[in-house]
Amino acid sequence: MRWTVLVLLLVPAAAAAADPFHPHVDYPVVAERAGDAEGFVPAGWRLEQRHAGDLDGDGRDDLVLLLKMDDPGNRIPNEALGPPVFDTNPRMLVAAFAERPGGYRRVLADHALIPRPYSPTLDDFLSENGGVGIVDGALRIGLHLWASAGTWSTSRSGFTFRWREGCFRLVGHDHRHLHRGSGAVQETSANYLTRRAWRAEGSIEDDAMEKTWLRLPAQPLRCLEDIGDGFAFDPGVPPTDP
Repeated sequence: MRWTVLVLLLVPAAAAAADPFHPHVDYPVVAERAGDAEGFVPAGWRLEQRHAGDLDGDGRDDLVLLLKMDDPGNRIPNEALGPPVFDTNPRMLVAAFAERPGGYRRVLADHALIPRPYSPTLDDFLSENGGVGIVDGALRIGLHLWASAGTWSTSRSGFTFRWREGCFRLVGHDHRHLHRGSGAVQETSANYLTRRAWRAEGSIEDDAMEKTWLRLPAQPLRCLEDIGDGFAFDPGVPPTDP
């Protein structure tokens, strides 16, 4: 079957950086070491989520932190569609490994994978099926895209990272796209360890969509810091035959 792409009719997240209505943000350097989660929170930021689990296989609980900037200047009055105040404060994803005899060492500080809010008509990117967590020793990030105006498209993307060779490397990616007008559904799933992937398309009325299995080309596992904007990520799954 042919794989068709439904384009989101939304301003690209990258455009927010050049948008004069989005105040400029300077991202701080996160502490290299700290005794607890709060020690990694820079001034002017707050700890939004804290997750504990063993990420490097040494039997000790490590930390994954979701930080959010707390600057009133990034909350913009909004007279158009959406909430009356549009909060453009960005987030940072931080991971720190437990050390002996105590404390933690930062191994990740990223503000690109989870984009900065760029439209007041969009839901929180981590709401619904999105989120941050530790599952079976892996770092899981889920992004949710849903707009109250401007597009019929909605999607969710899941990223699975494992600590290998000095960074969190992408080992799995899942994506589901729904057109709320037509009910058309498109899905992909990629396992970068086995180099196997599948595509499927159908309708929300389908009980089960037929999967077309594909082989991924050989390529190095990418570090989280190299992914960039999670919504702009290309999973590299080849198209199915016409």
